[in-house]
Amino acid sequence: MVFLSTALFTRSRGPDEFWRKRKIFRLAAYFKGRDRNCYSNSIRAVHRALQYETKRRDPQREWIRGIWEQRIEAGCQEHGLSMKGLKEGLTRCEIHLDRRSLSDLAIWEPRTFKSLITIACARLKQDGLSYFLKQRQEPSGIITRGLIK
Repeated sequence: MVFLSTALFTRSRGPDEFWRKRKIFRLAAYFKGRDRNCYSNSIRAVHRALQYETKRRDPQREWIRGIWEQRIEAGCQEHGLSMKGLKEGLTRCEIHLDRRSLSDLAIWEPRTFKSLITIACARLKQDGLSYFLKQRQEPSGIITRGLIK
């Protein structure tokens, strides 16, 4: 491109403008109507969509964390231990597992989870913290995974 004057050179934005607009249009690809095709409308629509996405992310994270805690608590109750006791016993044994991995073990690897609970219980008894251990009461008429051998 040949510029005959400096005024024309300063007005030309070059390829940067194309790529800047392309980023916005790619984010607005699935919008309807002019929000998809008109640049000024698509900037507003993309900005609003990104704000909604940010607001939605935190409650979803809390919801998933609650599900993990419920799964761990259910696995711990099955073996007669509280979740707090499990975390304390594993921490004292220097086994650092997060909630997600513990919940996955409680669901998909029950024997591994039971061995972790056994390790945590042994450490709690060794350190004299047996108040974390619950007395296991079997409900009548209900079959749980712990009853089946």
